Amino acid sequence: MKYQRTIRKRLAAGFTLLEMVIVLGIIAVLLGGSIALIGGIGDGAKLQRVTADFNSIGASLKTYKINAGNYPTTQQGLQGLITRPSSAPQPKKWIQVLKKLPPDPWDHEYGYKFPGSKDPSEFELISKGKDGIEGTADDISSQDE
Repeated sequence: MKYQRTIRKRLAAGFTLLEMVIVLGIIAVLLGGSIALIGGIGDGAKLQRVTADFNSIGASLKTYKINAGNYPTTQQGLQGLITRPSSAPQPKKWIQVLKKLPPDPWDHEYGYKFPGSKDPSEFELISKGKDGIEGTADDISSQDE
């Protein structure tokens, strides 16, 4: 009789190994589903980062224009924000606007055109998108609406 009470106390006091495995399995399934859902959020964050980079680089280009009198040409590119352009048109006044250019979220360099392809009076910043190839469907332009 005393032996049966001791066994009952032990069983009532803790979880069995099977119960622990079932609970851990449920937790693993919930975590796996959560991670899969969060994975899709990363692409949205990358698109927002491109927009933020366009705004930041765009502000730097406007500062360049105030000092130089015009935007850098397509040939001078965004490098004109970091080092003084040596090709024509030479900037009237030049200051270093950026220390370095940020890469896009997919670690590619941003493209630059002036005049822009949709609005020739404005510059155009371009992200080559996930595939890193310019001219494909996943490209993002600062002149897109």
